Amino acid sequence: MTRPADRQAKPAVETSRRDFVKTSSALMAGGAALAASTNIARAAHHAGDDEIKVALIGCGGRGTQAAAQALSTAGKVTLWAMADAFAGRIDGSLSRIRSAVEKNHDPKTMGPLEDRFKIPKDRQFAGFDAYQKAIDSGVDMVILATPPGFRPLQFEAAIEAGKHVFMEKPVAVDAPGVRRVLTASKMADDKGLAVGVGLQRHHDPGYVETIKRLQDGAIGDILLTRVYWNGGGVWVRTRADFYEAYGHEPTEMEYQVNNWYYFNWLCGDHITEQHIHNLDVSNWLKDDHPVKATGMGGREVRTGKDHGQIFDHHFVEFTYADGSTMLSQCRHIRGCDNLVNEFAEGPRGSANIGGHQITLRGDYSWKYARSKADKRGPYQLEHDHLFEAIRAGKHYNEANYGAHSTMTSILGRMATYSGKEVMWADALASDIDLSPAKYDFAADPPVMPDEDGNYPVPVPGKTVVV
Repeated sequence: MTRPADRQAKPAVETSRRDFVKTSSALMAGGAALAASTNIARAAHHAGDDEIKVALIGCGGRGTQAAAQALSTAGKVTLWAMADAFAGRIDGSLSRIRSAVEKNHDPKTMGPLEDRFKIPKDRQFAGFDAYQKAIDSGVDMVILATPPGFRPLQFEAAIEAGKHVFMEKPVAVDAPGVRRVLTASKMADDKGLAVGVGLQRHHDPGYVETIKRLQDGAIGDILLTRVYWNGGGVWVRTRADFYEAYGHEPTEMEYQVNNWYYFNWLCGDHITEQHIHNLDVSNWLKDDHPVKATGMGGREVRTGKDHGQIFDHHFVEFTYADGSTMLSQCRHIRGCDNLVNEFAEGPRGSANIGGHQITLRGDYSWKYARSKADKRGPYQLEHDHLFEAIRAGKHYNEANYGAHSTMTSILGRMATYSGKEVMWADALASDIDLSPAKYDFAADPPVMPDEDGNYPVPVPGKTVVV
C-alpha cells in the first residue's frame, strides 16, 4: 500500500555504503578512535556534567539486555526513563536490568550501583506515544529496541530532539523507512550526534580481524560468499497469551504488536529481522551492497493463524556490482540441520568467517587467537565503543551501513515474495509503505485477518513488491 505524502521524501542521491563501511572498519581497528568532527561530548553532557542519562524505549528481551550493557560501560551512566507499548513489561525489564548490571558492576570505574538507576514512576511511560515522552524526559541518549517497524519514526524523533541513539537492527521494514533513516542519519551528522546500530559483529574482535585479512587479499578477490541463518525459529504469542498477561481480550492492533514477529509491518519477515546479521557480514566484506537479487521461499511448516503472514524459509542469490555472488539461506523450521555462519571463497582459498579462520589451497593457514578484548563480548563492546565516542566527542555513526544492510534484507524478501529478479535501485525507490495509517490500539493495523482468522500471505508470481 502507498501512504499519503506526509512520509519522508526520497533522497536525491543514495548515501555511499562503501564510505561508511570504511569508516566502520577504521572504528573497529582503533577501538572507537574515529576522527573528531563536532564536539559531541558537549551535546551529551549538560553544563559540563559527565553523566549520560539514558532512556530505554522497548522493554522486551533485547532492549533489557541493551540497557544493561549501556549501564555497564565506564563512567557515569544513568537509566533515566523507560517506555514500552505495554505498561506491564516495564517492571520486569527494570528488575532484570538491575540484576544484570549488578553482576558486572565495578564501583571504581562506574561509581555507586544505585546511582545508575533514577527511574521513578513518572518517567515510566506506556502506549504508542511513550517513545516521545521518554525522548522529551531530559535524557542525553535513547536506546531504540521496539519492533523494527517503529524504528524509522522513533529514530527520526530522537535525532530531531538532539539525542544520541543506539538502535537495534534492522532499522526499517520497507524502502520508505530505509530512506527515512538515511535522511535522519544525515541530520545526526549535521548535529554531531553519535549513532550505534545493533549489528554487533562489527564489534567482535574475531570478525574484525578476519574481515581485515580478507579485505587485505588473504584469499584474493572475493568471488562468492555464503551466508546462513537456519534454525528452529522464535516465540509465538497467541491471543490467549495476551489475555493471560494483560487481563483483557486484545484488539487486533494489540494482538499484532504483541505477536510482532509474524507481521511484516512490524518485523519485515525473519530474513530482515534476523538474517540481516549474516547479510551484513557479506556486505561488510565486499565493501558494498548487492545490485540485484532473485530467490524463492514460502510457508511449509509454520502455517498457523498465529504465524501471521511471513515465510518460514528463504533462499536468495544476490549479485554485487563486480559480478560476484552472495548465496543466502534462512529457515525457521524445527527438526532440520541448523547453521548460523558466513563463508567466503576466493582464487587462493576460503574462509569460515564466523569461525574466524582462513584456509589456503586446502591447508589450515590462520585462525584468530582470542584476546582480552573478547571477554567483554561483542554486545558489550558495541556499547563500550559508542559511549567512548560520545564522551570523547568523536564522530560515530553506524546508521548508514545499518540502513544498507537492512535494505539488502528487504531486497531479498522482495525477490522471494515476488519470485522475480529485483534490482536494488528499483527496490530502494519503492513507494510500498507497510506502516499503519494511525498508531492507535483501537485502530486497524495495515493487515487484517479474513473471516476465518487467516492473514494474507505473499504468493510468488502474484505479489507486487515494487
